[in-house]
Amino acid sequence: MSLLPTAVALGTLLLAPHALAAAPEAPHSGPPEFLLQLTLLLGVSALAAYLSFRLRLIPIIGFLVAGVLAGPGALGLIRDPALISAASEVGVMLLLFTIGIEFSLERLAKIARLIFLGGGLQVGLTLAAVAGALLAFGVGAPDAVFTGCLIALSSTAIVMRLLGERGETGARTGQVALGILIFQDLAVVLMVLLIPMLAGQGGGVGGVALALAKAAGIIAFVLVAARRLVPPVMEVVARTCSSEIFLLTVVALCFGTASLTASAGVSLALGAFLAGLLVSESRYGAQALGEILPLQILFSAAFFLSVGLQLNLGFLLSNPGLVLGAAALIAGLKVLVTGLSVRLLGEDSRTALSTALLSAQVGEFSFVLATAGTALGLSFAGLGGQGTQVFIAATVLLMAFTPALAALAGPLGRRLPAPAAPTPADESGSAEAGVHGLPVENRVVFAGYGPHARLSARALSRAGIPYSVITRSPDGASELQGRGAPVLIADYTRAGLLRELNLGAARALVIADDDAEMTERAVSVARTVAPGLSIITQAGTVAAFQGLQALGAQHVLSPRKEIAAGILDLLTPPEMTRAEITRHLADHPSVTLSAEQRAQCGHAALSAGPVTPEADACLECVAAGDTWVHLRVCMSCGHVGCCDSSKNRHATRHARSQGHPVIHSAEPGETWAYCYEHGWTK
Repeated sequence: MSLLPTAVALGTLLLAPHALAAAPEAPHSGPPEFLLQLTLLLGVSALAAYLSFRLRLIPIIGFLVAGVLAGPGALGLIRDPALISAASEVGVMLLLFTIGIEFSLERLAKIARLIFLGGGLQVGLTLAAVAGALLAFGVGAPDAVFTGCLIALSSTAIVMRLLGERGETGARTGQVALGILIFQDLAVVLMVLLIPMLAGQGGGVGGVALALAKAAGIIAFVLVAARRLVPPVMEVVARTCSSEIFLLTVVALCFGTASLTASAGVSLALGAFLAGLLVSESRYGAQALGEILPLQILFSAAFFLSVGLQLNLGFLLSNPGLVLGAAALIAGLKVLVTGLSVRLLGEDSRTALSTALLSAQVGEFSFVLATAGTALGLSFAGLGGQGTQVFIAATVLLMAFTPALAALAGPLGRRLPAPAAPTPADESGSAEAGVHGLPVENRVVFAGYGPHARLSARALSRAGIPYSVITRSPDGASELQGRGAPVLIADYTRAGLLRELNLGAARALVIADDDAEMTERAVSVARTVAPGLSIITQAGTVAAFQGLQALGAQHVLSPRKEIAAGILDLLTPPEMTRAEITRHLADHPSVTLSAEQRAQCGHAALSAGPVTPEADACLECVAAGDTWVHLRVCMSCGHVGCCDSSKNRHATRHARSQGHPVIHSAEPGETWAYCYEHGWTK
């Protein structure tokens, strides 16, 4: 199922429920107003993304500019504030949800110092500097602290997008910036509780303490659920092999957790971040990220469009000095304070400068705080009614110029002393592990893990050729994890995932999916992501062979029985002879019945041909975490199951459920076979 119609339908239901009641009243009067606005929103977003691509800008900047031009202050194309507001809120939730998926509790624990010390210094020093300066100029304490809260935050979306495009998400600058950004997102919780107090509401210190206690309880529940409840649920859903059920479950977890935290006074955005952590604790984080990303992009576009829509061009043109001065002061202050905070962490000057320039803008959550504070009578920098417009205009400018500011880190950093070579303790993660923990560089990457991939992977391993596997099969992943082999559960037809994995650095890609449509999609996407990569796949018909070659697969193997040998021929070193390859394959040979065995029973005639065992383990036992005594292979389909002396008797269960009567011993040196129907053994 395509995700675009799903996303549009979801957006329609979420953003315009009033249309359900309004539509029947005028069935012939043209499309409802919300649909026109939604169409304009999507159209403007697509155009902005295209123009950004042509101008080599990140799409977020295009969305901001498009929002300014399409808003009521310019062309007036988009006029429904409720639609934009709802879309932007969902966009922020999905943005934080994806960030939570990418960073598990274990990974967050590894950068806890960057989060709490680095982020705490940055937020605390920024708030203190802004509030102190405004108090010195006679601004009231509530407005001064309120302004400090707004300026202390940076844009997670923009910074992470820039880091991703520059390939620095896993670099030291990316790790430090991420730590600070996560703390800022956590600090939003306290700021949301603080703003009513600044305005003289909120129940005082006791009310805040109660709200914090409720928030702490909800967060504790979420963290316990991350370990105990969500992984089994995700296992059950993943085994349906239905992308529709998986997507619906993931979205329900995101919205449900966000709603739960919001009921305790915690922001929706932080709830969505915690929901991402829930999913990341299962084995299906990468798959969930691939499914949710199209929705996240759709609603994030709406969010940044909504930011641009709030800018009043008339105010900007009437007060350029005030707006530019505010933007310059904010950027200068944040660069100084963030740079100082990073240096106090013990990082080198280049990392401090790069991190400071990346986070010199004001964040998306500042708009949430600004809306809440303005409604309670607080104002930006004590400027009264025009403070909101100064803040919005300065923020939009800073967001738009963030790529240019970040680009200054290169030439300015070269003037600073070169940092010392990092020690192993300084490394944020193993370079070998790569994104999502899957090593790819100079490895053979298998997309799918069926019988031919199993056989080929084992032979490659014995030949000393490293490999990694991307699969959607929970059982296949369990088998690989049990052997310590690198595996990622994900959809290998997602271009974003393959780019993050840096697929172009792989030695070759073997697409071993039995589904012809999935194979075609995987070849097409892989060729787009990595034009020079060697792609090996399989085809059962001449038409399929020609189609895969047209899509860019250099090596299309056929017939099926030669695939494993063909893969090894293509991937093993030239000095390795075919005899050596044959010996590797002989370690896991096909199984056949002898003439004497075939003569014992009529059922044996149905299983006379050789079969390739699907594994050298009982996959059902592996999935359940159990062990077995002996292994048996089905002579009809190659299924491998445990014997009747084992706890689960999976071989017999398979034979009864599938009507496959003959099995063969899968133990080394044993050649006997058995028929369940006639009970003979030989």
